[in-house]
Amino acid sequence: MNRKNNKRSFTCKNCDKLVPIDGCGTRNRNHCPKCLMSIHLDNIPGDRKANCGGIMEPISVWARENGEWAIIHRCRICGKISSNRIAADDNIVKLLSIAVKPLSLPPFPLEYFEELVMSENINIEIDSKLD
Repeated sequence: MNRKNNKRSFTCKNCDKLVPIDGCGTRNRNHCPKCLMSIHLDNIPGDRKANCGGIMEPISVWARENGEWAIIHRCRICGKISSNRIAADDNIVKLLSIAVKPLSLPPFPLEYFEELVMSENINIEIDSKLD
């Protein structure tokens, strides 16, 4: 993402969307709300000292202890992984597709899971924290 306009906006290097830095619950937006891509600019958050400049691809999401979601990015050039909170205007469909991707590609056949549950008489419980 190319920083311009005195850090008031940037243009996404992946999809060319003009992205405002402020607003939508963020003070330091580092990713595009449309494609969720970022650029590897920091070694530590905010330092702008990374020499890589690679595109940071959203590879996962996680829920923080307070329930807030964050995006996990991985640099396509050097492999660095970082986390950043989502913003109110982030692409909900993209976020959810990233979140459910592991469920669509389980590391075992689903038939095996069904057999295991039935043979072991396993009762699947819902975590009460999710209610």
